[in-house]
Amino acid sequence: MARCRSYLRGLAICVTVLLMVSGVVMIGVGFSSIDGNTPVAELFNQLSSSDGLLVLQVFGPITVILSVLGVCAATLDLKPLLLVFSALIFVEFVALMVVASPLVQVQAQLDGAVDEVFLNVTPLHKAEPYIQRELKKLQTSDSCCGLRSFDDWADQLPDSCICSPPTAPPTSHLPPSRQSGNTSSDGACVMADGDLQPRTSRFTEKWVHSKPCGPILKSYLSFPIKLRIGIISAFATIAITAIALCLALGLEEYWKTPPVETTVDDFNRVKYEPKPSLT
Repeated sequence: MARCRSYLRGLAICVTVLLMVSGVVMIGVGFSSIDGNTPVAELFNQLSSSDGLLVLQVFGPITVILSVLGVCAATLDLKPLLLVFSALIFVEFVALMVVASPLVQVQAQLDGAVDEVFLNVTPLHKAEPYIQRELKKLQTSDSCCGLRSFDDWADQLPDSCICSPPTAPPTSHLPPSRQSGNTSSDGACVMADGDLQPRTSRFTEKWVHSKPCGPILKSYLSFPIKLRIGIISAFATIAITAIALCLALGLEEYWKTPPVETTVDDFNRVKYEPKPSLT
């Protein structure tokens, strides 16, 4: 029993240290400028990109302070302090779940809000020069064109949309979906003239990137929110584990089997009696 208790105590210390680490991570992410790394950030000024930051900034320091209390209580084996620590962490856990629950709703509504932004900013050749400049950089680096498709640029496709299609193999070797004359053999490029205006003798064929930039921008926007949800979920798992371990140590006298001593009477009957306490 003593060995089991020592393992339980060591495990409680390790989990509480992990809880402290999660608090430090919450502080680091809460005060970092990860949202500033979104390309064409000016497009999304009307969207709230700081959801969850205040939660991490407030609960991060609280978690670190309570974790120090928990480590001291588990190290010194102070049962009343272990129970106080468990109660405080449980209160923080409930408060964090209540405050952070809107993050899940924000994540679910993000796609619709971003699609509305894309709709309002097109056609792109009429957008602000800064937005056009940043979007062209993204198109060049990620081989994409437009927000939803290259049609977002109307008939003024920038050079960053231009794609060099690979040499096509014989059409007989291609699947039916790739045998169209308006798509390159690898599907990365598409011919823009068929959708923009009728072919004329003065019109030059243009191959553009078939992949839109919208999904890439959505991934940049959703990453900070997913990161915060992940950190909060990790904290919740560690907190529940720490509460269970510290409660087990703090309430040891209620679950530990008391020591017994056996005696044999004159009739060879074995009697089991609690061993008297030395205190």
